[in-house]
Amino acid sequence: MSALAETFPLTGGTTIPKLGFGTWLLKEGDECYDAVAAALNAGYRHIDTARAYHNEASVGRAVRDSGIPRGEIFVTSKVPAEAKSYAAALEQFAISMREIGLDYLDLLLIHAPWPWDEMGKDCREENREVWRAMEGFLADGRVRAIGVSNFTREDLESLLPACHTIPAIDQIQWYIGCDVADTVAACAEHGIVVEAYSPFAHGRIVNHPDIVNMGRRYDVTAPQLSIRYLLQKGAVPLPKATSADHIAANAQVDFEISDADMAVLDAMHDTESHPDAAAFSWS
Repeated sequence: MSALAETFPLTGGTTIPKLGFGTWLLKEGDECYDAVAAALNAGYRHIDTARAYHNEASVGRAVRDSGIPRGEIFVTSKVPAEAKSYAAALEQFAISMREIGLDYLDLLLIHAPWPWDEMGKDCREENREVWRAMEGFLADGRVRAIGVSNFTREDLESLLPACHTIPAIDQIQWYIGCDVADTVAACAEHGIVVEAYSPFAHGRIVNHPDIVNMGRRYDVTAPQLSIRYLLQKGAVPLPKATSADHIAANAQVDFEISDADMAVLDAMHDTESHPDAAAFSWS
């Protein structure tokens, strides 16, 4: 079965496609609309956006214009990291729904455990209030599943006691050479599916010689190998591209990395800082 057709079960009874399309840094307007339209045309059925990306309107328009039944497309957005109160969550969600123009979201996430300009700030109580608001969106059907993003084990364990609904997802930065083992283990302990954003380390590892050379043995590109690696780790990768050719190529990951090569990839460190890492951008 194609990776585009495979799904993971989520808490609450819904499912999520195993391969998604990310839209971070895609500009509102033609750039985002065209990229999402190309992704849907290529067979993607999972689109990830956020209030903070300022492109929800283009995502929603592309979904509506696709002609694909709404129930066949999994759409995610996120409560801004700076929205750290029950009232702020209500306000930002209302804006998201107005912008995206859809009747419901398949998944809504807390974008980060702290505001971006105050990384590391203790917002445990505030996150519980935001979660309470999100459980309300879930209860009234405007959202099908709820989760978090950028939460570590400590962040998760501080939130879980206040949860009537366990987070379905933790969306984290994950790529070959990025050590997130403790967070991944914490998610596994609680039945939380991990999504992997920036699977190419913002483009910095797709020219890494060891990854490129391994990919050649499978007759695939470094981006394809990077996506396949995450799929085999049990994650939901969210590759982003603007070129229709690259968008389609990123979905051609129906091959299997051997156990021996997975072990080699697991052992890599600091891949994004390799001297050749910044020499290529995948867009």
